[in-house]
Amino acid sequence: MTAPLAPGLYIVATPIGNLGDITVRAADTLRRADRILAEDTRVTGKLLAHIGAKVPMTRYDDHTAERERALVDLLATQAVALVSDAGTPLISDPGYRLVRMARAAGHLVVTVPGPCAAIAALTVAGLPTDRFLFLGFLPAKAKARADAIDEIATVRATLVLYEGGPRLGDTLQALATRLGPREVAVARELTKLHEECVTGTLPDLAKRYFETVPKGELVVVVGPPLEEETVADADLDRMLEAAMERLSPSRAAAEVAEQLGIPRKRAYARALDLSRQ
Repeated sequence: MTAPLAPGLYIVATPIGNLGDITVRAADTLRRADRILAEDTRVTGKLLAHIGAKVPMTRYDDHTAERERALVDLLATQAVALVSDAGTPLISDPGYRLVRMARAAGHLVVTVPGPCAAIAALTVAGLPTDRFLFLGFLPAKAKARADAIDEIATVRATLVLYEGGPRLGDTLQALATRLGPREVAVARELTKLHEECVTGTLPDLAKRYFETVPKGELVVVVGPPLEEETVADADLDRMLEAAMERLSPSRAAAEVAEQLGIPRKRAYARALDLSRQ
């Protein structure tokens, strides 16, 4: 007879597409849990049917998070598993407050690791993985999105973010405008039959996805800032011209130099040349 799970909160990663990716430990934990907190009980129900688990579910998402105190009280006597619709809970999904409250109350908190779309995309993008920064979803409004990009423009790390198909073109264009012609990979349908990872530069892929809008949610992986010697004059001119539409040559040069990681002197000299043309 299988021993029951100890009371507490179990953070269980689930497949991001291919149900075969569920780990043996995750399946065992879900079968033995007293209750499962699910982002969408219909989605999780399909997974439970796949692994042969019959466990009561409670909806847990941004709209039900106010129930956290009652849920924490359950942890004293029940083994409660938290899952998201796909991947690792808490990664661009609610849950951190529940974990924080559970730990503060002295309850057991256990992670059952597994699939994560951000990590999966990093492994196939062909971009540096020694340092990366996860950004979640960028703001939908143009000004807030631009400000968010500016905050991390000089971070010397690969950037990873999530995006929906209809907004992908706008997001890639905003990234191209503010970060320049960095390398980028767009991963979609990861682990599924039609998995793809398209690579190129930010301007090229922005054009591609304006013309062809993909479906579903995607992972965008952006390479770190370009080294000075790799910044071509044509790319520098394009960014300066865009910046000078709203800034003086001096301020435009300072902004672009910071974004590209090049000396301000080079950017300012070119900005003066462009302003005289």
